Amino acid sequence: MKRIALVLTALLIATPATAQWKPTKPINLIVPWAAGGSTDQVTRLVAAELEGPLGQKIVVVNQPGASGSIGTKNALEAPKDGYTWTAGAAQDLGTYIVLGMLETKITDWNLYLNVANVPTVGVGAATPYQSFNDLVEAMKKQPGQITVATAGITSGGHNAMEAIAKATGVTYRHVTYDGGNPAVIATVSGETQVTTQLTVEQTEMIRAKRIRPLAVVGDKGIEIDGHGTIPPITQWLPNFKAPTNYFGVFVPKGVPAEVTQTLDKVWADVIMKSDALRKYAASKGALFAPAMGADAQAKVMPAVAANAWMLHEGGKSKVAPNTVGIAKP
Repeated sequence: MKRIALVLTALLIATPATAQWKPTKPINLIVPWAAGGSTDQVTRLVAAELEGPLGQKIVVVNQPGASGSIGTKNALEAPKDGYTWTAGAAQDLGTYIVLGMLETKITDWNLYLNVANVPTVGVGAATPYQSFNDLVEAMKKQPGQITVATAGITSGGHNAMEAIAKATGVTYRHVTYDGGNPAVIATVSGETQVTTQLTVEQTEMIRAKRIRPLAVVGDKGIEIDGHGTIPPITQWLPNFKAPTNYFGVFVPKGVPAEVTQTLDKVWADVIMKSDALRKYAASKGALFAPAMGADAQAKVMPAVAANAWMLHEGGKSKVAPNTVGIAKP
């Protein structure tokens, strides 16, 4: 018994108790995209869920520009004290280094995932396209002429359209905006004909019949309350594959251990059980998908790799993905 007691004492000494972080001032959470888009929507919801457990205000600041890399850079270069975070799609965060936009890898960050988002091919209500096939045929007849609005290079919308172009052999005219919401509004107004931004960014305009959704860029349809089911793109392209696009809050590594220990606990106790986040996902056509730590890193790598290599093979990269640790999928 004495020996067992000594072993247990040694284990307790070797495994210190988790320190609790109690922030003493507001936390800045940078959304590197325009207000109203997919990142902005879910980040504000998550921030509200975190304020109570942390006992401190979380100030969401929109800093759009350069496909999200400007706001992300500001978070990366802020003091490593735990008071500056950023948010967005992990596949964007993981490929800035390939595009030469920002010298950072996905493994430089603590990932706190909340939802997964799926793009939808949507067209303005005044356009003649009634099906995905109609749009593809029109793009083949008018190469490089049909305008597609996205939140910029490496955004979920741009990645979706590039994958579609590769699968169908079409070309298009890319029109970029500082976020998904402006891209959707551009399609609603007729400034562009198509958007391939995320379903959550199009939902309200779909319900209002200002955007006609043609296909979900995935292998499963999505049901939208007040509209019905949007068919999957595999209805027309059976072999089409798109890795899951996870979104979350990102805290740069190097912050004090008690910051991430506390966030790990709050994420597990609050976000992973959040009814508000579940309802948001269900109403917007997103997937409730909280994760953190090694699990989160493993979940996001397929999309990071697919995105990085698609950009490289399309001639848009400045750095070969394999030279920065991103293996070809």
